Amino acid sequence: MKNREVVDLFSRVADMLAIRGDQIHRILAYRKAAESVEALGRDINVVYAEGKLTDIPGIGDTLAAKIEEMLTTGRLAFYDKLAQEIPPGLVDMLRVEGLGPKRVKQVYETLKITTLDELTTAAREGKLRDLPGMGAKSEAKILAGIAALARHGDTRVSLGVAWPIAQAMLDELKRVPGVTAAAVGGSLRRMRETIGDIDLLVAAESAGEVMDRFAALENVEAVAGRGPTKTNVVLLNGLGVDLRVLPAARWGTLLNYFTGSKDHNVKLREMALKKGLSLNEHAFTPLDGGDEILCATEEEVYARLGLPFIPPSLREDRGEIEAALAGKLPALVSLDDIRYDLHMHTTWSDGALSVLEMARAARDSGLRAVAITDHSVSLGVANGLSVERLRQQAAEVRAADEALGPDFRVLHGTEMEIRADGTLDFPDEVLAELDFVIASLHTGLSQSREQATRRVLNAIENPHVDMIAHPTGRLLPDRAGADLDMDAVLAAAAATGTILEINAHPARLDLRDSHVRRAVEMGVRIAINTDAHRPEEFDNRKYGVATAQRGWATAADVVNTWPLDELLQFIQAKERPPAAR
Repeated sequence: MKNREVVDLFSRVADMLAIRGDQIHRILAYRKAAESVEALGRDINVVYAEGKLTDIPGIGDTLAAKIEEMLTTGRLAFYDKLAQEIPPGLVDMLRVEGLGPKRVKQVYETLKITTLDELTTAAREGKLRDLPGMGAKSEAKILAGIAALARHGDTRVSLGVAWPIAQAMLDELKRVPGVTAAAVGGSLRRMRETIGDIDLLVAAESAGEVMDRFAALENVEAVAGRGPTKTNVVLLNGLGVDLRVLPAARWGTLLNYFTGSKDHNVKLREMALKKGLSLNEHAFTPLDGGDEILCATEEEVYARLGLPFIPPSLREDRGEIEAALAGKLPALVSLDDIRYDLHMHTTWSDGALSVLEMARAARDSGLRAVAITDHSVSLGVANGLSVERLRQQAAEVRAADEALGPDFRVLHGTEMEIRADGTLDFPDEVLAELDFVIASLHTGLSQSREQATRRVLNAIENPHVDMIAHPTGRLLPDRAGADLDMDAVLAAAAATGTILEINAHPARLDLRDSHVRRAVEMGVRIAINTDAHRPEEFDNRKYGVATAQRGWATAADVVNTWPLDELLQFIQAKERPPAAR
C-alpha cells in the first residue's frame, strides 16, 4: 500500500465509526492518523521499515500495528469487519452537503439505502421527506447537494494540506547547487482556501539537476511528464505538482506569470500591450521586434507597467489593479502584527493540554495574551462545560494568569453554543463573569437560511457576546456550513460592535475572504484566531492572516493587533446599555 491508500482506509474507518455512533475520541484518533499520514513527506513503507511509525504525530502502538497490517497484507481486518456492519457505500453519502453521520444512519436503517445512487433515486421519488426530521425542503437540499458533488467533485485539498508539503519540497530543491531562488506559485501562493495542484518555481541557470532532484524526492510516486524547463509529478497522496525552472534573470516574470490569477494576468498583459509590449513568463518583448526586457524581480514587472508591487494575496482581479493605479492599495495586516489569540481549548473540554500548558505554548509561539475558551455544555461530544465547571475553571485560569507574570495575560472565556432554537447555553449573569465570550454554531447547520441567520443574530444582539466564531461552521473542502444571510450578519455586527472571527484552522478559514472584504468595508471588527486544541496549531495563524489579507484587511481592522487594554475597553463598551455609552 501507498500513503494515499492508508489515508483512505483510516478516513473511511473514521467515517464508518461516526455513522455507527462510536465515541468521538475514537473517531478523532483515526481522523488525526489519516491527516498525519497525508501530510507525511516520505513513503510510509520506508518509515515502517525504519521502525518509526510511532514517530508520526497521532500514531501510537495500536494504530502503528494497523498500518503494519495494511503495508504487509494489503488489507485491514478491522475495516473488513466494520464493513459487514456499516456498508462502505454509506461513507460516500457523507460527502453530500446536509447529510451527517446520524442522518446517513437513519436513511440506511429505515430505507435500507446503501449507495449514493440509491439515495439519489429515493430522493427523486420523494421517499426521504417522510423520515422523522425531514421534509420536502430537506429532500430538495439533498438533491442539490448530490448535484453539486457531481459538478465539483472533491479533488481539491485544503491550504493546510498543500502548504507544508510544498514548503518541504522547496527546502529540498533549495539545496541543489545553482539554485538562487525558489517559491510556490499559483493558487497556493495566493493562499486560496483550497488547492487543486501545487506549482513550484525555481531560479537556476541549469534546469536538469533541479528536475532530477525533484523527481527523486521521497514523496513522489510517479513522474507524469518532463520537458526542458518543466516537470510534472504525482505525489504519494495523489496531489499533482508542477515544477518550472528558469534562469535568475527571468525570475520576476516567471514568478508573476505562474502566481496568477488568470484574470489578474490578463489585465497585466493588456497593460503591457498598450505600452507596445507582450508579457509572458520569460520576459517583456517589444512588439516591434526589439530585444527582450528581462525582470529579475516582481517589483520590476509591476514597475515596467507603471504599478506598485501588488501582494500575491490580492491578485484576483477584484479591483487591486485599479487601487494600485490610484495609490490606494491597503497596508495589509501581517503575521507580525498579531499580539494575542482569543479562541483555544484545553483539557477542560476537547483540548490536549491544561490551561497553564496551553498558555505557555501560546507565549512560546510569540503571543502576549490568550483567552481560554472551552466549549459549553450543549456540545456534549466535546465535553462542554456546565456552569459549575466553568466557574471551577475560573480559578485555574486566574492561577495561570498569575503564574505567567505581568507580561503575559490569560483571560477566561467560553466558546458558547448557539442552540438549534437560537437560545444560548449560558444565562447573562454567567456571561457577565467572563473576560471574553464567544458564540458559535456547531449543530443544526442544515437549517433554513432564515432559521440559521436568526440564531446568529440572537447571539450578536446579546450585549455579553463579544465575538461570533467561524460564523458558518463550514469544514473544507466538503462541508459548506450554515446558509447564513451574511449581509444581515455583517450589518448586525457593525451595529452592535460584535467581533467576527476568521478561524485560522485550514479546515475552516471562516469568515471566508469575500466576507472579510465586505466586513472591512462596513467597519466590522475582525479577529484572527487559531481555535487551537494543541500547541502546534498556533502555527495556523499564518492561514488566518492570509485570509484577512485576501479580504483587504489592515492591522487596524483586526482586534488581535490592538493593545490588549484597548480591546477590553472595546468589548466592555458593547456590554453597557445604549443610554450609558
